[in-house]
Amino acid sequence: MENTIEKKEGFTRYQKLIIFILAFVQFTVVLDFMVLSPLGEQLLRELHINTKQFGLLVASYAFSAGISGILSAGFADKYDRKKFLLFFYAGFLIGTLLCGIAPNYYFLLFARIITGIFGGVISSVSFAIITDLFALEKRGRVMGFVQSAFALSQVIGIPVGLYLASEYGWHSPFLTIVTVSFVVGVLIMIFMKPIIAHLENKTERKAFAHLLHTLTRRNYIKGFAATALLATGGFMLMPFGSTFSLHNLKITNRELQMVYFFTGLCAGGFGPLTGLLADKIGKFKVFWIGSAWSMTIIAIYTQLGVTPVWVVIVVSVLLFIGISSRMITASALMSAVPEPQDRGAFMGINSSVQQLSGGIASIIAGLIVVQAPDKKLLHYDTLGYVVIVAMVITIGMMFIINLHIQHKLQKKA
Repeated sequence: MENTIEKKEGFTRYQKLIIFILAFVQFTVVLDFMVLSPLGEQLLRELHINTKQFGLLVASYAFSAGISGILSAGFADKYDRKKFLLFFYAGFLIGTLLCGIAPNYYFLLFARIITGIFGGVISSVSFAIITDLFALEKRGRVMGFVQSAFALSQVIGIPVGLYLASEYGWHSPFLTIVTVSFVVGVLIMIFMKPIIAHLENKTERKAFAHLLHTLTRRNYIKGFAATALLATGGFMLMPFGSTFSLHNLKITNRELQMVYFFTGLCAGGFGPLTGLLADKIGKFKVFWIGSAWSMTIIAIYTQLGVTPVWVVIVVSVLLFIGISSRMITASALMSAVPEPQDRGAFMGINSSVQQLSGGIASIIAGLIVVQAPDKKLLHYDTLGYVVIVAMVITIGMMFIINLHIQHKLQKKA
């Protein structure tokens, strides 16, 4: 029995509230991860670390999140999703607080691992909730709104985080995230209803057996493989984005804040539009168009030298629109892969695959990119080539997944 709340046109008031809450959950989790990139230059300087150590700092979150997601996947379909979300969100808040009081690099590394253990599961629980409450033909729009949290973190979170870091030190952005997360947690407790209808289809398998079943199911494996490559782009280019902008493109810290602001502002507006378009003309069609768009912009962006800030803003906006369109449509497509009784486990493993592959990509990026004595990044264009190749392969894999989904829908019709 599908646990969706139906309304022929638009969304119910409760659905709108859930979208709002989940969007802000995503905002805090995404901001916690993304804020490391613009803080990269400051952390390299103040913690006296190199690019390899910074790459490990980024990867530590990804690896711990990946392992945690796999270990928790066997339990994901056995409990009220609201309680499951609250448990991991509380742990995420504690981990972020530890980041906000970290006195040195190794404590910060430890804090990032704790944050990843809990934060890495949150997105998968959120997507399972979306799949439970919204029909497939509406999920593009829902994913568009929720994934706009990435853009919101660009518009509000990262510029504010950069300002706070420059004025009050690099700890302050994390402490601010803790404050916002606490408020969001209260909203979940008060307004979100228990989400338990999936328990009607609850599997009788033990947690490990349920995990093994989900890991080895043929159609699910195809989804996990596509997700592994899907994560490559962001995790390879993003961690060193601020350093590349400051020292290769030669823009200032204040101009970098402008870049993040305008990029997020434009991409945030396109997120819901992308979701609506995906629901209208097809999710895979929008995915491959967004992929082709992204590859073109990446080929241009990673080759840039000293560049006027307005050009950097335009290129960044175009790149973020392409990448966000891939994320939105891929998330909507993936939500249709698992059976209702496997949704939590599938989403948990899928999120883990994303984090683990992203962590590997981050470490590889740290090995490829080298900071020259004048602080310029060398071989950033090589990362661009790797990302483009991964995107080409991913298009083929998502095509196969889309065929499977269409076949499944035809059998149900």
